[in-house]
Parts: sequence; structure tokens; C-alpha cells
Amino acid sequence: MLEKLAGYGVIIIGAVAGLSTAGLNLSSLAVFAGAIGIGVGLGLQGVVKEFVSGIFLIFDRMVSVGDYVELEDGTRGAIAEIGPRATRIRTNDNVNVIIPNSHLIEGPVTNWTLKGDTRRIHIPFSVAYGADRGEVRDAVLAAARASPFTLPETEARTSQVWLVGFGDSSLNFELLVWPTQEAVKRPAAMHAAYTWAIADALDAAGIEIPFPQTDLRIRSILGREGDDALSALGLSEHLKTNSGAPRPEPATGPTVNDAAQDLLQPSTDPTQGIDS
Repeated sequence: MLEKLAGYGVIIIGAVAGLSTAGLNLSSLAVFAGAIGIGVGLGLQGVVKEFVSGIFLIFDRMVSVGDYVELEDGTRGAIAEIGPRATRIRTNDNVNVIIPNSHLIEGPVTNWTLKGDTRRIHIPFSVAYGADRGEVRDAVLAAARASPFTLPETEARTSQVWLVGFGDSSLNFELLVWPTQEAVKRPAAMHAAYTWAIADALDAAGIEIPFPQTDLRIRSILGREGDDALSALGLSEHLKTNSGAPRPEPATGPTVNDAAQDLLQPSTDPTQGIDS
């Protein structure tokens, strides 16, 4: 903040000193400068607006260099620089987005790391009907707590598994977990890493992950029910053959979680390039 304000002050003082050194009488130019100033002000009111907004951003401190923010249009990234006209936001794909300062003042901005804090995230997942809910909870919580980017639990911040709904072919759960601040700055990788860990945990526990399916039940055919109805349609042997087909064995052992490895890499300074 001091660096920005000092830079602006040096430019203004230097311009005034330069004109005085050149022998110009500034007082005699006051009226003329006033008229010119009105015209310039009307033409540069947008620039002045952004400049004043930048000053407010510097003093307000609700967003600062290094914060990870999300704008109303979905743009997400770390604030790399707050300039006199615009703010530079660098996304996790190393894309620099230039945002006018007034947009950060007038529009809603989500600051995910305000005051250096973290936040709780929700990771949805589903299991097939018939799965033991307690076993699902234990397996997923163990996977979440074993992740190196999960914060140690406290009384106020604990990992949880919620049953949030009944789907057409699944029980719908959510993992609630408190990740590290560095993980919060990489939301896509963080979500993918936890989802992969949940899938590994469910596979290791032998818990089925559901797929869309529809059961069609016909109560009677030509007055017959059950096996008699299937025999009448000639389907009894076909269903016996399919029902005896072996099911694929679940994967055993940990798999390579690329998103988790990405989160474990040290994050780059948002004020520098990706290669620095």
C-alpha cells in the first residue's frame, strides 16, 4: 500500500517540480488549467473512477494481493496485482485476467482466503442401495483424514459424512471436510482429489458405486405370475444365464491420484509467472 501511494505521490510532485523548473508560472495558468481540467475530467472520468476504486481497494483490505477470489461471472484466481486502473487475477491455469477496479468495489466478490482462513467444502458422492451406511461413513472419513491436505480436526472443525437424499438408484452422501489454505486456492484439483480418494475408499471396502437403472415389474402375464410368467414368455433360461454371470472384482490397493499430487506441489507466487 505504501509503495503504491508513494509512487503516485512522486509522479505528481515530479510533474509540478518539472514545470516550475522549466520557468512556467503555475498560478498564471490556473484558469486555463481549470478549463482544460474540466474537459479532461469528462473524457477521463472512467479512468478516474478506476483510480479511486484502486485507492479504496488498497485501504479497505477486503481483497489483497495473494487472496484467492471468485467473481460473479465465475472467474476464479489469486490476486496478483492491484494497479491504478485494473486488478490482475491469475487463474490456476496461469491465465491472467484483467478486472477493472470498480468491479471489485461494486460487484459481489467471494474471497475464499480472507484473513488467511480456510473454509469447509462439500464433496458429493453416491452408493448403491443396500450398502451399510455406517461402513460408508467410516471408509470415507478415514480416506479424508488420511489426505495430507486435510486440516487436523478440532472441536469446531471436524470432518463429517451426511446422508443428504435418496436417488432413483442410489443413496446420496456428502463429505464435509476442512482443507488446508493452499488446497482451497486450487478448488478444481481439491474437489477431484477428494473424489478420487472417496472412490478408492469405497472400492477397498467393497461398497458398490451405483449406475442408473430401472426395474420393470410385471405383476402377471396371461394370468400367470413369477416363474410361470417367465416360462410363458420363454425367458426363464435366459434370465438364469444372466443372473449367473460373474461380476467384476473391485480394484484393490491405492491408485494414482493426479489431483492429490498436484495439490502437494508448492503453489507459485501469484505476483510472478508460472515458471518463476
